[in-house]
Amino acid sequence: MSLPAEMLHCQDLFLHYLAAEKRLSDNTIRSYQADLGAFLSFLARIKISLPHTGPDHIRDFFAACKKNGIANRSNARRLSCLRSFFRFLLAEKIIGQDPTCILDIPKSGRSLPTDLSVAEVDMLLAGPGEKTDLTLRNTAMLHLLYATGMRVSELVTLPLAALNLNAGFVRVLGKGTKERLVPFGEEAKDKLLLYLQHSRGRLLKAKKSRAMFVTSRGTAMTRLRFWQIIQETAYAAGIAKKISPHMLRHSFATHLLAQGADLRSVQLMLGHADIATTQIYTHVDTGRLQAVHRKFHPRSTRKE
Repeated sequence: MSLPAEMLHCQDLFLHYLAAEKRLSDNTIRSYQADLGAFLSFLARIKISLPHTGPDHIRDFFAACKKNGIANRSNARRLSCLRSFFRFLLAEKIIGQDPTCILDIPKSGRSLPTDLSVAEVDMLLAGPGEKTDLTLRNTAMLHLLYATGMRVSELVTLPLAALNLNAGFVRVLGKGTKERLVPFGEEAKDKLLLYLQHSRGRLLKAKKSRAMFVTSRGTAMTRLRFWQIIQETAYAAGIAKKISPHMLRHSFATHLLAQGADLRSVQLMLGHADIATTQIYTHVDTGRLQAVHRKFHPRSTRKE
């Protein structure tokens, strides 16, 4: 169903606001567009305009979402999108009141991220015995990903000029085109040097590229290809669990905090705008909690 011109205009204004003023990433804007499109299509079907949209219409939309099998987590994201959208319309004086301000839809809750153990990371980063141009590249990518906690999109689009091997820092362009400097250690530096000195030039075959990590065709790596690489590497290393590039980011944060890193430093390295996002990594296993309790609580052991 095609949307009325008024709805399309409001949608375009909002998406432009997200890109130009909020400076959100293209992926985030596409998510907003999809969520907002589903809601506007619902309004068009029931013949309700935006100025006449009320809380009951929004509740009916989410009831329809639930009936269609949309997960709670997706509905929570859609609600967040609609709240931002109607606040924008209110600020632009397109509507007279915000229909989302009195909504009380239960949140889905945030699940703990899945991470790898230190032993599993060691297995993954050990790399294959055979040293080829491709395995040198793959090993360098995995080491840098774990050393910095970058998002996979940041890794595959990393320009060569962003790397400072002497200082041990990489300049990362994150969400909302915000830059951050992230350090990396000696092991990652060694793997990067091997790739740059022996592999990258041969992969390019006299072509030129701004990209740090290139394919055998001389083009930049894609997210999908790197996803395949990490799964193939995990399988070859004997790691039973199904893993993704994002799990190395989770592992980076979890392992730093477990070793005593402060939350603010981890937030800066991850590029989180809100420290509350970083706090999900402060989970610890019950065994560690029991050990801390036994060590420090004055009544954790029986008095003789």
